[in-house]
Amino acid sequence: MPDQSISTTIEPQQHDPGVIQLQSFQNAFLDDARNVVSAEQPIQLSRKVVLKLLSCGFSFFVAGTMDGSLGPLIPYMLRSYNVGTSFISIIYAASFIGWLLAAATNSHMLEFLDTGAILSIGAFLQLVSNLLRFWSPPFGLFATSFFMSSLGMAFQDSHSNTFVSTVNDAHRWLGFIHAMYALGALVSPFVATPIASSMHSKWSMFYLFLVGLGVINIVGVLLAFRESIRVLPRSLSASGDDQAPGRSVEALRGIAKTLQLRVVWILSLFFFFMLGVGITAGGWVVEYLVDVRHGKLSEVGYTPAGLYGGIFLGRLLLAEPTHRFGERRMILLYGVIMLGLQLIFWLVPNIIASATALSLLGFFFGPLFPIGVSVGTKLFPNSVKASALGLVFVMAQAGGSLFPSITGVIASSAGVQVLQPILVGLIVVMSITWVLVPKVSRRND
Repeated sequence: MPDQSISTTIEPQQHDPGVIQLQSFQNAFLDDARNVVSAEQPIQLSRKVVLKLLSCGFSFFVAGTMDGSLGPLIPYMLRSYNVGTSFISIIYAASFIGWLLAAATNSHMLEFLDTGAILSIGAFLQLVSNLLRFWSPPFGLFATSFFMSSLGMAFQDSHSNTFVSTVNDAHRWLGFIHAMYALGALVSPFVATPIASSMHSKWSMFYLFLVGLGVINIVGVLLAFRESIRVLPRSLSASGDDQAPGRSVEALRGIAKTLQLRVVWILSLFFFFMLGVGITAGGWVVEYLVDVRHGKLSEVGYTPAGLYGGIFLGRLLLAEPTHRFGERRMILLYGVIMLGLQLIFWLVPNIIASATALSLLGFFFGPLFPIGVSVGTKLFPNSVKASALGLVFVMAQAGGSLFPSITGVIASSAGVQVLQPILVGLIVVMSITWVLVPKVSRRND
């Protein structure tokens, strides 16, 4: 997700979930033995580094295909398992628990495992989750697989992102991996919809496509990060001082310091509601167009691709004007525009108008994530910057799991038309929380 140009220093901290978008990243390098970022020089490109970057990019593509496929497949899930929308909320709840567990264990894992080991675990969990889906298992097992995939995605996304942020010209490579996520989310509906619409009761065979991608993903990690697939000895994961606190104690101290910062919680709330908007819209739009607008499932199943295509273009095209005219005012402007587009989607009973409005909403939604990260890196103290960003990203994923789940519970009794007022409310609250974020002094380029 392309971002704003900033200059920052990342101090030795644990890796964190999410994607850090930085357009000018200087004075940092990766100590591969300890997986920490040090205020030295960025890693220079080499064949080995490029291979790692390509592996990271592909992992984000896989994550995008998994997230982008859920919306088109929800109507088939409902009919195949003969369940109401409240059961689909279980899937989102399972995803939320996966991200939550990753947040609770991430800093501790970094005290014991090197980068390659954690990335391998993340890729393996995602592969196993898709192996559990393609044969239409019982709904309980099917829902549990989303817990596994979210946990694996959280591990792999966070540590891929942290590695990429240490490479020379990091802003370009970070833009590359985030664009790969959007590309995966864009491509996925075009694969899921034809398979599901032609095979009907065997719609779950789509997950064989994700199994294939998962195999490539894990092979890429094993090849690219093979030298860091290991357990860290004490001498590499701690200070080496016999009197130094234990690994777990050090991890807990960093977390406690982060939790005391008010600005961390304010920005986390913005991300919480912001990602709630994007995931709720993409996850429930197909069922809404089928149930409320009476669209043909085989046709409207492509609608989420318009949303993700808009996000992809927004991240490419809006980064520079947002930086030029100021992040604070531009996010508020984008919020107002998104609210207007959402009202058009709600009040104009036309499928083409709805799909167009949703695509434009995605365009203005696209840059919000990297802009928020850019502001956060300037607000957080250097001593807790890494862990603070980690908390922000986990809160974002929590919102992306919780609000679609709530939508499903309410829709089970009131109908899926509740999607529209929920999205309007989320956009309004998201904009209000952005107003509460403290101002940052303007940077001199």
